[in-house]
Amino acid sequence: MTEVLNQLFIGGAWVDAADGTTMPVDDPATGEILCHVADAGPKDARLAEEAAVQAQAEWARTAPRARSEILRRAYELIIERTDELAHLMTAEMGKPLAEARGEVAYAAEFFRWFSEEAVRIDGGCGTLPDGRNRMLLSRRPVGPCLLITPWNFPLAMGTRKIGPAIAAGCTMILKPAPQTPLSSLALAGILKEAGLPDGVLNVVTTSRAGEVCEPLLRGGRIRKLSFTGSTGVGRILLAQCADTVVRTSMELGGNAPFIVFDDADLDVAVDGAMVAKMRNMGEACTAANRFFVHRSVAEEFGRRLAERMGALVVGPGTRDGVDVGPLIDATGRAKVAELVADAVERGARVLVGGRTPEGPGCFYPPTVLADVDPGSRLMDTEIFGPVAAILTFDDEDEVLRRANDTPWGLVGYVFTQGLDRGLRVSESLEVGMVGLNTGLVSNPAAPFGGVKQSGLGREGGRVGIDEFLEYQYLAVPVR
Repeated sequence: MTEVLNQLFIGGAWVDAADGTTMPVDDPATGEILCHVADAGPKDARLAEEAAVQAQAEWARTAPRARSEILRRAYELIIERTDELAHLMTAEMGKPLAEARGEVAYAAEFFRWFSEEAVRIDGGCGTLPDGRNRMLLSRRPVGPCLLITPWNFPLAMGTRKIGPAIAAGCTMILKPAPQTPLSSLALAGILKEAGLPDGVLNVVTTSRAGEVCEPLLRGGRIRKLSFTGSTGVGRILLAQCADTVVRTSMELGGNAPFIVFDDADLDVAVDGAMVAKMRNMGEACTAANRFFVHRSVAEEFGRRLAERMGALVVGPGTRDGVDVGPLIDATGRAKVAELVADAVERGARVLVGGRTPEGPGCFYPPTVLADVDPGSRLMDTEIFGPVAAILTFDDEDEVLRRANDTPWGLVGYVFTQGLDRGLRVSESLEVGMVGLNTGLVSNPAAPFGGVKQSGLGREGGRVGIDEFLEYQYLAVPVR
């Protein structure tokens, strides 16, 4: 692993926490401490806020082309440093190196995408219907932002928020997850090298999220919150934003249905299942959580999926040939094991996996469960692990009712060879995104987000920058 940055990044400078506190960063493959990083407190948050506020006016006046070129340079630097960023990510988060390299490319693409969107911010003009006034519409940055990112995609979730903020002309404070601060600090270093002015991006690593974030959200100077994480934490943050009416974007939890109809191409469906379930070891909000498979093909689908899952190699992400790395920590692994045990107690059959291995590290084997009772806890909980739970269904109306019977609505997957059915079912799912005969929906050029308790707003795509812009309407009398 390359030398890591381990201080706070405030006002363009690398600084220790004001009280000198540090926190450990663990390797989930071994349980050993990789390093210590600065553990920010409220004073550090105030300093970061002041830096962002002071930089906002000048940054908002910066030419769109200048903002675009900074993002483009950062994109190129990320691509040049793919291997070192991938090793850093694998060390702190656990995913296999091949997958980490894929995330680096995915993360970089957000900067390239928003470098192109930065020069396409426009407004409008026209005469109002009464003929008395001309209407001039302009767009301007919403102002200083607080960006809170999760641990499961530590680089990509940073670029997905930072990219549009930079493009729109917003300054920001980034608070990464305490489990994975190193990727975010490396990203700050890259942006500084790419020419980002001091104070535009500030990175505050902390284990004291409540002490750091709540005063920022209630203080009135932060005008935008972009959060990716659990629905429970999202609710708390929404309440904290209420007093000062902070604009919010929320990418929250999911409970994705994966529907396989009787006419599905099972080879395609199993391929899709492997992507939708096993990307990032199942630690993804887009992960397929509930597998609804038509009764006539459920046995064959389960057999094929178990065969593919059982062939995956589990081990440290840095080891050659490894397909599945460790889960993020012991708490995450214990949760997965408890959900599997509950399903088995309720009658589920274990087709493969299902046992916590001995030895160091937070590993859990790829697992397929068949004949899962609908009342099992894992039907109402985001599993966040390599477990595929299969239930059967008999008709379209039934599976739609069951698929939509959840407070979450991020993504769904549908497999059928009938175009009419595929479109009909996709449009009937109460989700923000659908993969039709594919297990991968994430793309920087597409709007990412959900409905119901899976979130507010969209990230990525042509609309991603809208979350960081306000409209101003100017009325000019017609003379």
